[in-house]
Amino acid sequence: MRPADEMELAEAVRGAAAPFVIRGGGTRGIGRPAPGEVLETGGLSGVELYEPGALTLVARAGTPLAEVQAVLAGERQRLSFEPPDLRGLLGRTGEATLGGVAASNASGPRRVQSGAARDSLIGVRFVDGTGAVVKNGGRVMKNVTGYDLVKLMAGSHGTLGVLTEVAFRVQAIPEAEATLVGEGLGAEAALAALRRALGSPFDVSGAAFAGGRALVRVEGMAGSVAYRAGQLRALLGGWAIAEGAASAALWQAVRDVTALAGRPGALWRLSVVPTEALRVPRALEATGIAHEAAWDWGGGLLWLLVPEGGAEVVRAAVKGIGHATLVRGDLPGVPVFPPEPQEVAALTAGLRAKFDPKALFNRGLMG
Repeated sequence: MRPADEMELAEAVRGAAAPFVIRGGGTRGIGRPAPGEVLETGGLSGVELYEPGALTLVARAGTPLAEVQAVLAGERQRLSFEPPDLRGLLGRTGEATLGGVAASNASGPRRVQSGAARDSLIGVRFVDGTGAVVKNGGRVMKNVTGYDLVKLMAGSHGTLGVLTEVAFRVQAIPEAEATLVGEGLGAEAALAALRRALGSPFDVSGAAFAGGRALVRVEGMAGSVAYRAGQLRALLGGWAIAEGAASAALWQAVRDVTALAGRPGALWRLSVVPTEALRVPRALEATGIAHEAAWDWGGGLLWLLVPEGGAEVVRAAVKGIGHATLVRGDLPGVPVFPPEPQEVAALTAGLRAKFDPKALFNRGLMG
């Protein structure tokens, strides 16, 4: 099913008795396969409103992400949260959509400075499980409209409703960028350096480590970038500096996790307390399980490739310091999303019963 507009979508949902699998571009979905007819949002496409002076953009949910980025680039603007392209990592084809970015709360390396996708999402329209069209938030940043359903929809993976329109706050592309590059570091030394840079007053917009190479990024006016890069170089002990396009290429690789793309094995995405980022790899080492890791957000985000299993070790090691999501891999009996505490699970069930009483959308995807 591919509705051509919001009204057609709402009518289809009102008359539905069997579940749907919601799909934008099919490039970043995770979780167990959900049963039902595929409901594609690609027919709901197009930029509805773009006001560069107000730093806001409104588009239908099925609008290709590349189209949105091209429109923004024409005015030297961008989505500040740097949405990743995970097709290589997940072995997918297709074209990412703006609604998919919102539904999965897809956020890249700049999250340490600008926040996640949900922090830039200022308005949504969606069709709930009764076929009602729900609008929340707005098209400007100064908007107060009661309950913040905008944040609720970001990261809900299409389990509460079908997004039809999203509104984002956008950001000007800075005049310059530079990246400090530290080579040949071990994980402990590298992560300590990243935390030191993030704790400095030099407004770092990226801090990552993979393959023995640590990266720290600054962006802004050219003079400011040159000054801050110099100060960070002194702080970090003489790291090399990459500028302009060379710097951007380094962060595209971090954003898309290319260090672990095209590799067999189970892939985990862990959000952890940065100072505890080494706990999981050390637990795997202690049990003799082979693995490879890539860190972002100064250690707060850990991508972990585990060719030989070890789900129990990963989930046990992350307990109390964060949570782990199985992004790729067929591990029978292993929940994809982290198990929720009883109280949270009750709230989640209540929300789903309210927004999707017939359990039509991505049934069972998130447990």
